[in-house]
Amino acid sequence: MNELIKKNLEMVNAEVDNLLSTSPLLIRQYMTHLGKAKGKGIRASAVLASSITNENDIPLDAIHFASAIELLHLASLVHDDVMDDAKVRRGITTLNEKYGRKTAVICGDYVLALALKSFAKIEDGAKYSGFSLSTTMEDLALGELNQHINNGNLYISIPEYLAIIKGKTAALFEASFYAGAITSGVDNEEVEKYKPFGNNVGMIFQLMDDCLDYESSEAVALKPVASDFSQGVITLPLIHAFDEEPELRTTSLTREIVIDRVKKYSGVPFTKMKAQKYYDEAIAILETLNVSSMKKDQLQFILDKSMGKI
Repeated sequence: MNELIKKNLEMVNAEVDNLLSTSPLLIRQYMTHLGKAKGKGIRASAVLASSITNENDIPLDAIHFASAIELLHLASLVHDDVMDDAKVRRGITTLNEKYGRKTAVICGDYVLALALKSFAKIEDGAKYSGFSLSTTMEDLALGELNQHINNGNLYISIPEYLAIIKGKTAALFEASFYAGAITSGVDNEEVEKYKPFGNNVGMIFQLMDDCLDYESSEAVALKPVASDFSQGVITLPLIHAFDEEPELRTTSLTREIVIDRVKKYSGVPFTKMKAQKYYDEAIAILETLNVSSMKKDQLQFILDKSMGKI
């Protein structure tokens, strides 16, 4: 990540932190706690990298887009933690664990409002009519609902699972890259290329996260290992194990059995192979973009980071 992105990412973080820390006293302590669990801003970085102009600058509107998307993501995580009854997020006690589920739900709703507030800072929204924050929110909600409906579904197929993560994860990455691109001043044909590029990055990001759930310690993952299965979420490494040993679906599954079969049938390497296909597609799109070497390097950096190459 170069200095231009770092400098503007600091501006995004400042805007997000300001919105959280200056919230009404009634909710401020919860927002302050939530601010401790912010991530590294890969989605905001995606907005910023895509927004780099031909003059190698980043428009102010990209800062507001990035802030809104980070807040939208943060709100979705709060609601995810409530649904999963998660106790830890990024090494920090979750809102629902610390303050209760009802408080956490309301706080998640409030953060959604902050996302809209940040989005409203874009003065001439009409010139970005191709971007719809509401549509992105719909995609996230439907993706999460689809996952919830399929919780514990031991017969879920690979295409069905990929459709779920396209909605719950990849949609926001697609929106991030697209939002940045429309502020950069390039023509519509060029802008449209950022959608499939972002989708590929998002698919990679989720698949690699699925692998992390099986191959990392809690200290590295910052959450309990094999936590997806414990919450009834069947991810690709386990789906592959089911496909290799169908009778496993009728077994009384324990955490130990799941981890053993995922390892036995190379569920993690299989998932990484799927991620590599999305990576190759993203590289092919990147090669068609008419961008400066500096912008290309930053897009490549985010792609490589999602793939775990950095």
